[in-house]
Amino acid sequence: MTEPKTKTKHHHGNLRTALIAAGIDLLEEGGVDALTLRKCAARAGVSHAAPAHHFDGIDGLRVAIAEEGFRRFRRRMLDFADTGDQSPRRRLHGICKGYLAFAREDPALYDVIFSFRANSQQIAQVQENSAPAYQVLRDTCAPLVPPGTDPIVIETQVWSLVHGYALLGMTGRFGGGPPPDGEVLALLNSIGTDP
Repeated sequence: MTEPKTKTKHHHGNLRTALIAAGIDLLEEGGVDALTLRKCAARAGVSHAAPAHHFDGIDGLRVAIAEEGFRRFRRRMLDFADTGDQSPRRRLHGICKGYLAFAREDPALYDVIFSFRANSQQIAQVQENSAPAYQVLRDTCAPLVPPGTDPIVIETQVWSLVHGYALLGMTGRFGGGPPPDGEVLALLNSIGTDP
């Protein structure tokens, strides 16, 4: 007589983190269309039902991926800003170079964080997660805001310029290769004033 096999429970150190990492890997390999809960579960080595314990559907997973994406995005901008000349304009150039580098190196993640569509609660959560990254832009632009100018004007000019430039590069507007950073940085020189 054989004894019935006891089912061993799968133990995963930090399943939520593993599912987010699996989702990012899927994005990098196949873009937004490749991201499914079932594929994330398979990639993480767990049952297809496991993601339901951590996320409210695919949009919940996208929110978590966007949160991680904004952390990486913020870090990339600061990595570039913190090297070299620390004058206000050079720091601005640095965050813009980091912004463009992130868009080039992680296009699927960039797409997720800047084109999020879901219910209003999830959109609010993504916006909350983006606040530290936006604060980098705000802090870097602050010394360049001319007296009597609303800071949002300068922040919006910089953000619009670099974001538009990144998107144009991603869609092949610059002949299929990455856009030359020097062009957008030259345009930035006309924004704001040096202290």
